[in-house]
Amino acid sequence: MRTVGGVLRILVEFLVLWGSSAFAVLVLDRILRGITLDPSSFAPLPTLPAALAVALVFGILNAALWPLTMRFMSWIGPVLLFVGVFLAGGAIMLLTLSLVPVATVDEPRDAVVLAAVVSLVTSVVSGAIASRSDTAYRLMQVRRNRFRLRRNAARVDAAPGLLCIQIDGLGYDVLRRAIADGVTPGLAKLVRETHRLVPWHTDWSSQTGATQLAVLHGSNHNVPAFRWYDKTTGRISVFSNPADNEQRELERAEIPGLLAHDGASRGNLFTGGAHDNVLVVSRMRGARLGGGAGYSDYFADPASALRTFIRMVAELQRELRQALRQKRKDIQPRVSRGGVYPFVRAFATVLATDVTAAAVVGDLIKGRSIAYVDLIGYDEVSHHSGISRPETLAVLTKLDEIVEMLLAVTEQADRRYRVVVLSDHGQSQGATFRQRYGETLGELVVRLAGRGEPSAEGRHRHERAAAASPKPGAESRAYAAASMHASAADEEALPSAGEPIVLGSGNLGLIYFPHLPGRADVDAIEAAHPGLLTALREHPGIGFLFVAAPGGSVVLGSGGQVDVTTGEVTGRDPLAVMGPDALAKIRRTDTFDNVADIMVGGMYWPETDEVAAFEEQVGSHGGMGGPQSTPFLIYPVDLPAAPEPLHGAENLHKVLVGWRDHSPGVHTPARKAGPADAPAPHASAGRHDR
Repeated sequence: MRTVGGVLRILVEFLVLWGSSAFAVLVLDRILRGITLDPSSFAPLPTLPAALAVALVFGILNAALWPLTMRFMSWIGPVLLFVGVFLAGGAIMLLTLSLVPVATVDEPRDAVVLAAVVSLVTSVVSGAIASRSDTAYRLMQVRRNRFRLRRNAARVDAAPGLLCIQIDGLGYDVLRRAIADGVTPGLAKLVRETHRLVPWHTDWSSQTGATQLAVLHGSNHNVPAFRWYDKTTGRISVFSNPADNEQRELERAEIPGLLAHDGASRGNLFTGGAHDNVLVVSRMRGARLGGGAGYSDYFADPASALRTFIRMVAELQRELRQALRQKRKDIQPRVSRGGVYPFVRAFATVLATDVTAAAVVGDLIKGRSIAYVDLIGYDEVSHHSGISRPETLAVLTKLDEIVEMLLAVTEQADRRYRVVVLSDHGQSQGATFRQRYGETLGELVVRLAGRGEPSAEGRHRHERAAAASPKPGAESRAYAAASMHASAADEEALPSAGEPIVLGSGNLGLIYFPHLPGRADVDAIEAAHPGLLTALREHPGIGFLFVAAPGGSVVLGSGGQVDVTTGEVTGRDPLAVMGPDALAKIRRTDTFDNVADIMVGGMYWPETDEVAAFEEQVGSHGGMGGPQSTPFLIYPVDLPAAPEPLHGAENLHKVLVGWRDHSPGVHTPARKAGPADAPAPHASAGRHDR
C-alpha cells in the first residue's frame, strides 16, 4: 500500500506542477501580445487545452534538453552563462511553441519571458510541495546512499572534515560589536557555545591576495601589495589577473597546498592545490573558464538563475536607494557609488554568494575532506558604504545566515565536520587621500619629481587609477571581469620615459623609478629627483616612507626616522601609532626582491581611527593603521589552540594544516606564540621597541 500511496503522491505532485505551469501560461497569454493560444470549444476557459499542451511539452523538452544546453554553454563565464540561461530557456520555449499547433509566437522576447515565468512558478510550487511532503528528502537520501555505495562505506567513519568559511574583509573589532548588537546571531551562537574567537595579525600587505596566497599555498614572499611593478620584467602584476594568480601558484608548486588532498576551493583567488574549483580566479581564463571554474552545475536548474536574477534586481534597487540616502543626508566620508558599482555589488552579494554556497553544500554532502570558501559581499559593500554602517551590517547579517545554513548542512552530512570561520583582513575607514588633499598620490609624486604637470598619458593613467579601477573590491573586479570572459588584468599603462610608476593598495603606496636600475636608495632618488623624499615625508597625508639607504634600509617620517636593521629611533618615531609589530612587518618586506623604490605608509589618525586611502574607497585595506591589520579567527574549542598572538598569514596556514590533519581525541592546551610564530624581537632600551 505504501508503494501505491507513493505513486499516487508523485502523480498528484505532477498534476499540481502541470496545472500551475498551465495557469502561468494562461495568465501570460492575456498579458504578452507576442504569444497567442488558439481557443477551443472548452467553454469556461477556451485557451486552457492549449495552455496545458504548452506546459507539458515545455516541461518535457526542458528536462531533456537543459542538461545538454548547460554542457554546451559551460565554457563561458558565469555572468554570460547567467544571461545565457534566460536565452536558452527562451529558445526551448520557441521550440515548444513551434511544436504545439495550438500556440503561436510573434515576439521571440516574449518567449523568453514566458519561459522564465513558467520556470519560476514551477520552482515555487515544487518547493512548496517539498516542504509539505518527504518526497524531496527521500530522493536526497537515495542519492546519498548511492553515493556512499559508489565511494566507500568508510566515509561515515572517516576523520572529521574541515570547512573553512572566510568572510572577506571583516575585522575583529567590527565582528565583536556585531555579535554584541545581535547583527550576527549565528556566529554569536558559535562563539558562546562551541567555538573560540581570537584576533590574528596580517602582514604589511593586508589584502586578500597576500593572505590567501599564504593561507592556501603556504607562502606570500615577494608580495609587497595588491599590485606591484617588477623591474626585471617591466610589467605590473595584480591579483585580479587570472594569469598572474596562476603564476603565483606555479612559483609555490613545491609547497603542498592546504586543499591538495580531496579539497575544494570556492570563490577564492587561488586553488590551494584543489582540483575541484568554483569561481576561482587563477582558473578563470581560457578553456578552463567554464569547466575549470565549475559554476555551471549551479545553473543546471533554470529556476536557480531566475531566483538569483530576482535577488540581484532587488540588490540593485537597494544600492541605488542607499546611495541616494547617503548623499541626501550628507554622510561623510563617502565616495561615488555610480557607474558599474551597483552591478558589481549585486554580483558579489548575490550571484557569487549563491554559486559558491551551493557548491559548498555539494561538498558537504559528498563528504570532502576540506573545503575553503570566500564570501565577498561584506568586503565589497564596506569599501563603498563604510565598515559598520547600517547597509553594510545588513549584508553581514545575510552572510551570517549563509554560515548558519552551512552549519545546518554539516549536521545532515554523513561525515562529521569541524567548521572554522575567519577573515583575511579588516578594514580601516576614512576620507580618501584625493578627497583630503585634492590630488592623487600619483599626481603628487609626478608634480614633486620635478617634471611639472604629468604627461597626457600619465595624467590619464593617474585619473583612471584614482577614479575607475579601485572602485569595485579586488575579488569582485576579478570575478566580474573574468566572468565575462574578459581580461581581469587591471592593466596599467606604463609611463613615459623617466616618469615614476605609482600604485596604490588601500593606504599603502608603491613608487617605482623604472629609469633607475635595481632598487633605488635615498642617494639615487635624491640625485634623480631632488627634494622628493623630503616633500613626501612632510606631507600631512603620509605617515612614513620606507626606502633603501647605504648600509641598510630606513623608515622616514616628518619628525624622525627608524633604522630598520637596528630599530634605533632618531627624533619622533614615525611607526609609533602603527602597532607593535609594524617594524617586524617592514623588516620582512625588506627581504622581498620586488619591494618598491619608495614604500609609502599612508597617514593613520588614532584619535578618529581613520586612514587616507590612495584608492577611492571609504573602507580600505592593504597597509597599516587601524583595524585593517586585525582580522578574526573562530575555531572549535576541541581543536588545538592557535598561538597567541598569531602573526602573519604563513603562520595561519600552518595552523589550518594542523587542524586539517588533527586526529580526534587529541587535545592541545592553549599556548603562547613562540619565536617561530611572533615577529622577531628588536630593540633594547633606548631603541625602537616594537
